[in-house]
Amino acid sequence: MLSNSGTVPAGCPRSGRGRRLLASLLAAAFALVAVSRAAVAAEPALFDGGAPAGWRPLSLPSSTVESPDWPVAPEPPALPALPAPAPGLPAPSIAVPPGGDLLARVTQLHAEGRWGELVGVCETAARAASLPPQVAERYDLAKIHCDLARRHGEQAFRQRMAGLTEAEGRRVTREVFTRIASHHVDAPDYRKMVFRGCRALDVAIDDPLFVSLHAAQATPERRALYREQAARLLSGRTIDTAAEAETVTAWVARIAHSTLGIPPAVTLMEFAAAALGALDEYSAFLTTGQLDDLYAQIEGNFVGLGVELKSAADGLLVVHVIPGSPAARAGCRRGDHIVAIDGRSLAGMHVDAAAQLLQGPEGSIVTLAVARGGTAAQGVVVRREQVEVPSVEDVKIVDPAAGIAHVRISSFQKTTAADLERALRHLDAAGMRALVIDLRGNPGGLLSAAVDVADLFLDRGLVVATRGRSPEEDFNYTATRSGTWRMPLVVLIDGESASSSEILAGAIRDHGRGTLVGARSFGKGSIQGIFPLEVAGVGMRLTTARFFSPTGQPYARVGVQPHVEVRSAARPVSGGDVEPPAGEQAIDGWLEAALAVARRSVETMPPRAQAAR
Repeated sequence: MLSNSGTVPAGCPRSGRGRRLLASLLAAAFALVAVSRAAVAAEPALFDGGAPAGWRPLSLPSSTVESPDWPVAPEPPALPALPAPAPGLPAPSIAVPPGGDLLARVTQLHAEGRWGELVGVCETAARAASLPPQVAERYDLAKIHCDLARRHGEQAFRQRMAGLTEAEGRRVTREVFTRIASHHVDAPDYRKMVFRGCRALDVAIDDPLFVSLHAAQATPERRALYREQAARLLSGRTIDTAAEAETVTAWVARIAHSTLGIPPAVTLMEFAAAALGALDEYSAFLTTGQLDDLYAQIEGNFVGLGVELKSAADGLLVVHVIPGSPAARAGCRRGDHIVAIDGRSLAGMHVDAAAQLLQGPEGSIVTLAVARGGTAAQGVVVRREQVEVPSVEDVKIVDPAAGIAHVRISSFQKTTAADLERALRHLDAAGMRALVIDLRGNPGGLLSAAVDVADLFLDRGLVVATRGRSPEEDFNYTATRSGTWRMPLVVLIDGESASSSEILAGAIRDHGRGTLVGARSFGKGSIQGIFPLEVAGVGMRLTTARFFSPTGQPYARVGVQPHVEVRSAARPVSGGDVEPPAGEQAIDGWLEAALAVARRSVETMPPRAQAAR
């Protein structure tokens, strides 16, 4: 497997700093230009890069599949409802109009084809597995629409598809199904995956962009013929193994080619993407561009504007501007709304589609229509440049009298632990006696980075345990590093602290190493591995395991509960964000609560000489 930081050789030891296998970032955070910090990151998987067992050639007849004797298939069954949330946990809030109903809102968006907005309305609840069945099915359809637009709207992906042969397409689907069979955390439902592939192709042949690229013969009559023949193929057919799923997928590709003129490789890629999307909220097909962006994120640098965004009704909301970035120099601020990019309105557009509009070669220019504080949008011209993304920010002594320091970890990258240790040395020299680690809004990142950061503060013991369906995913990460920092700790978390953030917070909590302040964290709790596929320059993100706290508690849909709960808002709600006053960021209520805890710790401390290392 190629991790986010490079090649991990087969049999690589799984212990020691710098030798732990690395993880993937969040699904949605592909360019650090169009994703909220609330988007939840993925974590690493533990497997080698060898060929999966069970591969074999797939044989198909050379003739097209047009038997008139097949029985007419019944309507494909609806996708099964997602499991209920863990007992006793409150369902996450979902943004719906005042007095509105989720099902009514989703039904309206579905009828109007506003797929991006529909996904945004349902995404948080879907990740908590709390969507009603009627909503879940519409949500899945909306994801299919958005993923289709994302893939075929990407020039690099279209170029790859143009030269892809049927044999290469079969290799992709074979690798996807066998990887799922060998590594997915749950036992695969191949029938569900194949039916979702059929549903995805059904969407594609009605999509104007897809038809213009790949289905020139898709007249209404030929669409009906394709659907009839595909239904006959699937009627009563057993699809219980990866090999059976590969076979049926290849036959459908032949049907689509003979009836609609779609190149078989294109259909095979659509089925591969749909199969991954059927597994869970975090497994996904990755285009060439998405893979490139993912690796850039892990390295902490990319070509872009230097803003983090999330969906808003009128376009995109700026939730963070990287200091010194092109966007910062152009005057963009947190709380701005980007309503158009190069003259194209973003209203109702999915965040991934908007991200594509923001991307471009280094040195190119993009014009943003930016609305601020309810005023009319103004044009802002930004040049795309190489942007370094800091994962450790706001390093400062916030209470000089008490010696209380503050650092914000915004994500977990390759260099986060080293960056944090440099910051700690600087703060120690400045008189640090206690430390507040701010993880609010941190979506996660590299599992290895979270373990290494925890190792800075823990003498010994378990940091996190991973457990998967395959025994090779079971591993215990322990703190072994000497020279542990010993100052009192306060860790700030909120509902957007997820994944690696929860690993760090949970380890600090379970070892009694510090005090957690804020609100219950997101509750992601699963690990994703990134697998570049052998052909086509594409890849897959696959959930391979779940992780557990040092005391054996699950994080998935549970999260980490703080010792001191803060009920006031830590930051304005979406749409009401305002820029802090010039100079230092305004101290918010949550940070004040953390400082109060830290001050009490300092009052009972021994002399400062014993507070650091």
